[in-house]
Amino acid sequence: MQTQKLEYTQEVAESTASVYQKLSKQYKESHWQSLAPYIHEINRLKKEKNAVILAHNYMTPDIFYGVGDIVGDSLKLAQEAAKSDADIIVQCGVHFMAETSKILCPEKKILLPDLRAGCSLAESITAEDIRSLKKEHPGIPVVTYVNTSADVKAESDICCTSSNALKIVEALGKEGHDTVIMTPDKFLAQNIAAQTDIKILFWEGTCVVHERFSAKDVKDIRAANENVVVLAHPECPPEVIAQADFSGSTAQMDNYIKEHQPPKAVLMTECSMSDNVAAANPNVEMIGTCQLCPYMKMISLPKILKTLQDEEPEIIVDPEISARAKKAVDRMLELS
Repeated sequence: MQTQKLEYTQEVAESTASVYQKLSKQYKESHWQSLAPYIHEINRLKKEKNAVILAHNYMTPDIFYGVGDIVGDSLKLAQEAAKSDADIIVQCGVHFMAETSKILCPEKKILLPDLRAGCSLAESITAEDIRSLKKEHPGIPVVTYVNTSADVKAESDICCTSSNALKIVEALGKEGHDTVIMTPDKFLAQNIAAQTDIKILFWEGTCVVHERFSAKDVKDIRAANENVVVLAHPECPPEVIAQADFSGSTAQMDNYIKEHQPPKAVLMTECSMSDNVAAANPNVEMIGTCQLCPYMKMISLPKILKTLQDEEPEIIVDPEISARAKKAVDRMLELS
């Protein structure tokens, strides 16, 4: 993609001054001057086109704070998008998130700045895999993480997020199921299994970011940072969760920092989130772990601008698949 060259003008400086004030610790002024013109033009264009930008917690701060209208975890983004009166949704995240947005608001145009922005979890399982699991384990409900394709959701009985997975599993237990299948993240399934009497069968998928963390990482961080509070995403291996002070979804970790304001903290998750949390909590010293998601980092300000200008690539989901996938999502919302 050919990158546009935009000028840093007085108008641009004034329109982005409040954002830079928040992000001045993250970006040197010379670097900011190369980003600010894109922020200015994207914000102008989205008003012109009645568009909103969904920015996931793993987006870099220039995107998260500069152009994001709705920010948060993947399910919150899709839910809030469905409530908006925008005609166009630009998904600053990965492919399965854009599909989920299309499932929940099929009448809107959903754009993804880079179609290569995938997910190791979503790519670890197919609709055929779900059908095979159901044949192998008849009558056992399949709980599928939202980090999956629309095709996979459509074959599943119910979806879950990292924040409500335990609640979903236990709700199924109350319905008389003593065993459930969780896909595709094996670490999320194992971490939930440790908190419930429901037997959990799991798939062998993992997140390329969270699988890299180890118990030794936590011990090394504690050794180098006295009184640091360690927060870990439940996609991390169980031995990491065991060493952490708190485990939760991106939204839950964000809320923990806001509510508790620990003097020093580390997030065992994608490191752009640490940058975003640090900008919002200047009294908390965030220790960076710097595990980057290669897929999330495919989204950039120039790509967002080009996507808004061209109104493509557009995400299309087969209506029949979308309707079935929505049932799994709706059932999750009902039980949680």
